[in-house]
Amino acid sequence: MTVFNAASDVANPQSGHKLADIPAHDPFIVADAQTGIYYLYTGGSPRLHGMDRYGVLAYKSTDLAKWEGPYVVFTIPDDSWAHPQHGAWAPEVHAYNGRYYLFITLHHNDKPLEGVGHGGYPLQRRGTVIAVSDSLEGPFEFMDTDEPIAPSEHMTLDGSLYIDEEGSPWMVYCHEWVQTADGTIEAVRLRDDLSGRSSEPIHLFDGSAAPWDNGDHRADSSQRSMYVTDGCQLYRTSGNRLVMLWSTYEAGSYVQTIARSVSGKLEGPWEQLEPLVRGDSGHGMLFRTFEGNWMLIVHSPFKMPDSRCKLYEMTDTGETFVVKSPIGDA
Repeated sequence: MTVFNAASDVANPQSGHKLADIPAHDPFIVADAQTGIYYLYTGGSPRLHGMDRYGVLAYKSTDLAKWEGPYVVFTIPDDSWAHPQHGAWAPEVHAYNGRYYLFITLHHNDKPLEGVGHGGYPLQRRGTVIAVSDSLEGPFEFMDTDEPIAPSEHMTLDGSLYIDEEGSPWMVYCHEWVQTADGTIEAVRLRDDLSGRSSEPIHLFDGSAAPWDNGDHRADSSQRSMYVTDGCQLYRTSGNRLVMLWSTYEAGSYVQTIARSVSGKLEGPWEQLEPLVRGDSGHGMLFRTFEGNWMLIVHSPFKMPDSRCKLYEMTDTGETFVVKSPIGDA
């Protein structure tokens, strides 16, 4: 097993890593058919990787079994609204109009928002930004250092790119349960160049829409129950059904679940389907291998530094995606 050295990880990328060796949260994979390389993106931190500030790391593989890295592809600049020492979550990289766009959730813990947070957590600046590069290997540069994409007075996270039937780009994201108690999935239309939003948020569904009791119920009846929404990702099945991966909790354990749009449109309404993976696993995404097979990658368990990536073979039924089988010690 590879032993990671926080003082030198990013200074000395190495080959031969297994997924089970790599501390990772909120994994995202891009399969680049031109080069035959899979790129795995995850957050990078001073504590785990010896970085001087938070950012995004990339690992490379040709077979999903052995990985090379880590490589730093993004770090938080000093002139951003976000604090370079306060975290970088849920990186996603999307090809769009000939360039590559990084969606990453940033924070500023010293910039409070109005109101009182739920669950004993403070309300503070948190939101997804977009950075751009001409290469999957970066470096990615901020498109707007002044504001996140969603309204800055909202505490949001886990923004994801979605292109609708008319070819218009949207960012689908989670509005934090810390601010709303019942966390939501929302969306904003983006400008065609992805430089910012061009609409106000629309509501897709609430965390309490899960068909099981996923709430954290307060003993004090004057306080609202809390429902987590996390890690939203949208896909089309072979039957043209629009589905959304998202994560929440069940009896205190992280769950990778899936929803489906009844109308086939982003606006929904959305119906909740049976969870895909339990066992403190979640924030997953789907990708296709170079052989054309669907795969799901999640992280498990939830808490770092023990969190690792896990792969599952998936079946596209036309109506939804279901787990076919887990991949062994990838």
